[in-house]
Formats: sequence, C-alpha cells, structure tokens
Amino acid sequence: MAEPLHGALVLFSGGQDSSVCLAWALERYTRVETVGFDYGQRHLVELDQRQVVRLEIARRFPAWAVRLGGDHMLDIKGFGAIGETAMTDEKAIEITEKGLPSTFVPGRNLVFLT
Repeated sequence: MAEPLHGALVLFSGGQDSSVCLAWALERYTRVETVGFDYGQRHLVELDQRQVVRLEIARRFPAWAVRLGGDHMLDIKGFGAIGETAMTDEKAIEITEKGLPSTFVPGRNLVFLT
C-alpha cells in the first residue's frame, strides 16, 4: 500500500454512509478529523451515535485509532427553517409529487461542504 496522505476532514453524521467514508479516510490518511451538522433534523439517532461509532472504530481498529483526530459539531439549525421537509418539520414521511421522499433536504450536502 502507498504511503498515507497527511490529513482529511470527513463529513460525519454517524450513519452507515459516513461511517464507511470515515473508514476509507482512516485507511489512507495519517490524521482524520470529523465534522457533524445539527440542522434541526427531527430524527437525531445518527447524531446521537456519532461518538459511539468513533469510539468503536478506535477500539476495534487500533491502527486507525492513532489516526482519528478531533470531532467537531456545528449548529446550523437555521438551515432547517428554509427546507420545509419531513426531516426538519412535523410532516408525514411520504413520496412527494416530484417522486422524492418528503425527507429529502435540497442542497443539504452542498451546505455541509461549503
């Protein structure tokens, strides 16, 4: 395997997809920090599990534990106020007339990357 790269920042919700991204980065970078976003989502189970996943990764993969840097949580609840989706409002979860689930938050990842 090639020499590890220096550093990475992983957008980390604590869910399955971002956990895979974290593992991918830890395999390739010498230091990896995580950042999460509280945008006022109704279901906080992933955010609640962020630290659990980080601790388990460090416990089960000692070679990655030394690479796992700090964690940052950003409060951007104001973003949820403009979305009007079932992720941020007390609305039913259903498929909309556009064919998307009512939990779809337009531009969410673009905001996170910005």
